[in-house]
Amino acid sequence: MIDYSLLRMIWWVLLGVLLIGFAVTDGYDLGLGAILRLIGRDDVERRMALESIEPNWEGNQVWFVLGGGAVFAAWPLLYAASFSSFYFAMLLLLVALILRPVGFAFRNRLPHARWRGAWDWALTIAGAVPSLVFGVAFGNLLLGVPFHFTEDLLPVYDGSFIGLFRPFALLAGVVSLAMLVMHGACFAAMRVEDPVGLRARRIARIAAVVAAAGFVAAGVWLRYLPAPAIVGALHADSPSDPLTKHVVLIDGGWFANYALNPWMTAVPLLTVLLLIAVVLIRTRWLAFLASGSAVAGIILTAGLAMFPFLMPSSTDPVHGLTIWDASSSKSTLGIMLVAATIFLPLILAYTSWAFRVMRGTVTRAHVESQDDAGGSY
Repeated sequence: MIDYSLLRMIWWVLLGVLLIGFAVTDGYDLGLGAILRLIGRDDVERRMALESIEPNWEGNQVWFVLGGGAVFAAWPLLYAASFSSFYFAMLLLLVALILRPVGFAFRNRLPHARWRGAWDWALTIAGAVPSLVFGVAFGNLLLGVPFHFTEDLLPVYDGSFIGLFRPFALLAGVVSLAMLVMHGACFAAMRVEDPVGLRARRIARIAAVVAAAGFVAAGVWLRYLPAPAIVGALHADSPSDPLTKHVVLIDGGWFANYALNPWMTAVPLLTVLLLIAVVLIRTRWLAFLASGSAVAGIILTAGLAMFPFLMPSSTDPVHGLTIWDASSSKSTLGIMLVAATIFLPLILAYTSWAFRVMRGTVTRAHVESQDDAGGSY
């Protein structure tokens, strides 16, 4: 029988796996959408770019659904507090995510240039906005979200929608946008025939430089920001109650885990090297592999820094949520672990299979032949 504290640790790891899985798979869809109008100069070239992601993008959404489901079931207090705090940001995110499938479905319904141009802009916005919002949300987690709990553990948000766009959070948003644009551009360079692929390759290099610069700048900035730290006894097997711990703020506290475990510093260092590799590597599939690994490295760097916090509070640090005081019951985590053990390998298997089956280069001749056959993307 797995004890409660270990179950909480396992679900923290699984949450990270789901988040990285979403960023690596659906991230290239979002990134490619954000640069659609830059890599495609005419209608056929944009259809080439869209066709490269069309077979996989819906399947990639399963990581997003699983991540949301895992937060809801494994970390209910986190789910309640984050939805209360990021309500309008999530509404904006939801609108953008709804706009994307609508754009895919309706873009080629009519042949008019103005109609297709409008949907191309919609797909660009639907790719750029979520990429930016994800980063801004992560930046706010590192800054601390202005919320507290009542005595009945009801979350109360003490900030505003505009207040989420603080300077550091905007920098995190830029890192996130550049990261996913790089990943999407690497995918397009690998899958789409030149000159579209060549333009995507140039954009990937520029985005990798921006992501690396922003990633390093964010690390330097965090060095001077206060971060919460738990003091006193830690009851990892106790029932969830975020109001029972003692927390103090320490300048540069997000580096405490790296100071205690120096091997962790390999993660951000390797991430920077991978971003540099994206700029230098000429083989396109290797550049895509480096890009995906860099995306995972950026998320892992932030996750390791924040451990054990899930959602710190800037209003009252004691009310911040950790993996030890925000989880579901032991039995719920155990049942969910059985389900994850069965279904996660299946998802990894079919995602890998679909990616392998749909490999190959999308060419201009292939897209134009669809017009001759009376079909379209």
